[in-house]
Amino acid sequence: PAPSGPPAAAPGAVPAARAEHPDADAAGDGPPAGPCRAPSVDALSVHDILGKVPALVAVVYGPEHRIAYVNGAYATVFGPRPPGATAREALPELDALGLLPLMDQVLRSGRPRTVKARRVPGGAGADQSRDGYYTFTCTPIEVAASGPAPDPEVACVAPHKGVLVFGADVTDQVESTERLRASEARQRAAAVTLQRSLLPQELEQPDDLRVAATYQPGGTDAAVGGDWYDVITLGAGRTALVIGDVMGRGVRAAAVMGQLRTAVRAYARLDLPPHEVLQLLDGLAAEIDASQIATCVYAVHDPNEGRLVYASAGHLPILVRDADGTVLRAAEPTGPPLGTGGWLHTSGSVPLGPGSSAVLYTDGLVERRDKDIDHGVEALERAFAGATGAPDIVCDRLLRALGITTDHDDDVAVLVLQHPARTGHDAELFHNAALELHGGTEAAPRARAFASGVLASWRFSPELHDLGVLAASELVANSLQHGTPPMRLRLRRTDRRLIIEVTDGDDHLPRRRRAELADEAGRGISIVATIASAWGSRRTPGGGKAVWCEFALPRE
Repeated sequence: PAPSGPPAAAPGAVPAARAEHPDADAAGDGPPAGPCRAPSVDALSVHDILGKVPALVAVVYGPEHRIAYVNGAYATVFGPRPPGATAREALPELDALGLLPLMDQVLRSGRPRTVKARRVPGGAGADQSRDGYYTFTCTPIEVAASGPAPDPEVACVAPHKGVLVFGADVTDQVESTERLRASEARQRAAAVTLQRSLLPQELEQPDDLRVAATYQPGGTDAAVGGDWYDVITLGAGRTALVIGDVMGRGVRAAAVMGQLRTAVRAYARLDLPPHEVLQLLDGLAAEIDASQIATCVYAVHDPNEGRLVYASAGHLPILVRDADGTVLRAAEPTGPPLGTGGWLHTSGSVPLGPGSSAVLYTDGLVERRDKDIDHGVEALERAFAGATGAPDIVCDRLLRALGITTDHDDDVAVLVLQHPARTGHDAELFHNAALELHGGTEAAPRARAFASGVLASWRFSPELHDLGVLAASELVANSLQHGTPPMRLRLRRTDRRLIIEVTDGDDHLPRRRRAELADEAGRGISIVATIASAWGSRRTPGGGKAVWCEFALPRE
């Protein structure tokens, strides 16, 4: 309740205007008759209490909110106001601030209401250089009769229900909040810029796959996280696909993400099985920042095998849609997140033949605070089953189907790959041929004859035909000399390159070395490296190795 009026007023009532202490004039200027006593609260007038409050105070009464009193702070900001006038006429500032309907509600309900940080144009108080911000509280009171005092500021002569409007200056707090928000926005922009600069600016496009990815940072109130993805061509038509998530937010998470992505690209060049790549990454993650938790899926697609071989470190399962539209989850194995150590990761595989698609994603796509994450994965399965079109279109459709907007509170990364079923002219640009080698003196001539016939049927130019036959001969000779059965020569052409690959049962990888003039051997790999666009070797999962080279085809 508001302060009480003179003793003659009703109990609990508030005087309408400046009802002074009744004994003030009688006291005169002389010394007090007895010991000095502090006035009681009941003896203080409106001016004694509200007049000295630095906040804005206005007292109104009746359904039209007629002015009973405004204090000095209110008059300083908005100017003096005539008692008895209606608020709509004499308090236009309250109307502009939207307080009149609120005051009506307070008067009807008898309950106080508050509105926060309303802007007052033109400055606060004596400072006209900036806008002011006030939090207004409207409290129901009773404005009592003021008695017979002839004071010209007396606004009512009978008790009325009224409203006490109290405005606290929060300009400094609002401006501090705005500065903090601006600083956070700058930090978030820097983190987003760092994050995007560390992601691939343009995805590598394999010969046999169509690939697209998208990254969307969390909403404006959330700091950017450490979601990332990558596509790495490994040579011989094989492609590595990676997606990961560094837990945490801000520049630190983005920086850790950048280091892990760089490390994955370096380890991928070793052409190791997926579980070995994650094993190396696990040790590195602990060295980079032991306090950061990261998950990752590393998968390799081999068009010759028609499978996706993968390993997971605490990440969500890959979803694969086969040619007839059936969606399945890639099963175990899934190990713990990166950086935990002490775990031997293993690889699994899932079919990905022509006509199939797959999606790799981070938890921001499927995780919701009010639902189990399995519900999100199931929703993604349903959306993926009906999402057709090019990979970039599928990415957009999945985001829309899962309700991902710019206000989403978590980072989202999605990587979609398709192994198209080619027909017509496109099918003529993709061919495979293989020859089993059984060793012996006739193996090399058979390999040369096979390569010559295949390359001639594929209608390569004479120059490329001869280079291909030479490369096949040298790789077969190397395998016959240093490898063990079983041996196989495989030739593959795409719309962009010719690939020649020889596999055998020995797991010792060849290396290029400089042969001396007197050496009778040791030049095979050097010859291949010289004539081919690229070459490499890797160990095969069942034991043994594969040595390959490729030639870039001229663009038509």
